[in-house]
Amino acid sequence: MTNWHKNWLARSSHRYLIIGVSIYALELAVILAAQSFGASAVAAVGLSFWIGLSVSFLLQKLVTFGDKRLHRRILLPQILAFSALVLFNFGFTILITRLVTPPVPAVIARTVALAATTIWNFYLYKTRIFKTNESAVY
Repeated sequence: MTNWHKNWLARSSHRYLIIGVSIYALELAVILAAQSFGASAVAAVGLSFWIGLSVSFLLQKLVTFGDKRLHRRILLPQILAFSALVLFNFGFTILITRLVTPPVPAVIARTVALAATTIWNFYLYKTRIFKTNESAVY
């Protein structure tokens, strides 16, 4: 790996984006694989959502933010905070979609909501959920 690549990957925001795009690709692959085995669209998307969510939590925690703490006293509050954030993001996404469709296509509404949630998720992961010093709020 070149020095440029090492320097680029040294930033947590860059790792966050790479992992996010990778999880998106993983979710698409799970949908396609599940449907090739006969799963309905709803079942395939549901399966991809939960697999993507689980893998995302682990990669963001361990790789993006370098939080290697796995003790249950730390991990349980992080999982709860992560879950609350996911529920909030879901509600926000549905709200945006209801407010702008139609005339805006659903794909555009989802993309706008995804852009917003990506920004505040990064901030909350970095400053609250996966913050490794003792002043973190879980």
